[in-house]
Amino acid sequence: MAKELPILPSNAQPAEGTAPEAVIYSRVFCKNENAPPLRLLMEFLKSRGQSPILPPDMDDSMLDEWAWVQVILGYARDRKPIQVFCIRDRGTYQDLFEQEQKQFREDLSSHDDLEASLAQEHVTRARFILTTRMVEADITEEGYDFNGWILEFFQEHCNGIVQIDRQGFFSPKGELIVDLSLQEE
Repeated sequence: MAKELPILPSNAQPAEGTAPEAVIYSRVFCKNENAPPLRLLMEFLKSRGQSPILPPDMDDSMLDEWAWVQVILGYARDRKPIQVFCIRDRGTYQDLFEQEQKQFREDLSSHDDLEASLAQEHVTRARFILTTRMVEADITEEGYDFNGWILEFFQEHCNGIVQIDRQGFFSPKGELIVDLSLQEE
């Protein structure tokens, strides 16, 4: 069974009766069977000049856990962290995995080009989905870069394809190959 890693508390909670914060989701649909331990992601981020901020109460041994489910990664102390989720085709969040997979297969089925077919095949054969969640009003260019490195790590190391909400699917070179900007709310 997957373990949930400690979550870094967010300082700014919305007051009762206020609208929830607008967020941006990005995903990597990965064909590899398992997500790598977080320690490999941390090493990758550091090798790219990033300084990931882990939750203060997170035990170092949890970085070696293969069955992780979520973690909060900060990129700047004065900004809200990025939430990182790993949902798999088995286990606790299998229903969420299947729901996401179904939705994106349907979105891609309305496109009839080769790139959309390749993206749809990737979504169909995915074994896990790495998802990042960022607060839109709080994210900076550094945060977008940090998120991009997270996505690139999973794309490269887990045979993945990147999808970003309000944009679409991207090639390994970072080029938009399937535009989904008009289909999303």
